[in-house]
Amino acid sequence: MRPLLRYFITAAHSGPLPLMGNHWSGPTTGDTTSGMKQKRQYAALPFRVAEDTVEVLLLTSRGTGRWILPKGWPKKRMAPHKLAMLEAFEEAGVKGTIAKRAIGHFHYVKRMERRPDVQCRVAVFPMHVKMVLAQWPEMDERQRSWISLTQAAGMVEEAELSTILESFSPPH
Repeated sequence: MRPLLRYFITAAHSGPLPLMGNHWSGPTTGDTTSGMKQKRQYAALPFRVAEDTVEVLLLTSRGTGRWILPKGWPKKRMAPHKLAMLEAFEEAGVKGTIAKRAIGHFHYVKRMERRPDVQCRVAVFPMHVKMVLAQWPEMDERQRSWISLTQAAGMVEEAELSTILESFSPPH
């Protein structure tokens, strides 16, 4: 019998599961093939509906200028969806109502300045924007832009996030 190669399978809305042979080879924290530990983050998907057109708000990252969703690290005693809403306020200057359940997850590598890079698994919570602020905490560090779902899917670097954007339909 031929030895099995190390490979990944991806279940719907879950991260890559490293397998060795016929058994699970990684801890529940989510090791990756590069040896990076997987950390969790929570993101808001800020959206608005204007004349039957859905637009989402993307913003630039501080370090690389990539187009991203507002997101952040977990905080003690703060629910994931509430943290995502707080990040939307701080990073993008928007307020609104946010879903309590994530609509999906995506993975990316967080580039760290003075520490090793970190593999992140990001849960995405849709947020219906009710207010766009003229001033917000990180306004001098980022750009923001309202764009169509199709445009947004083409602007983000993460394939899994692109898929979430392409399939997004706001709750009624």
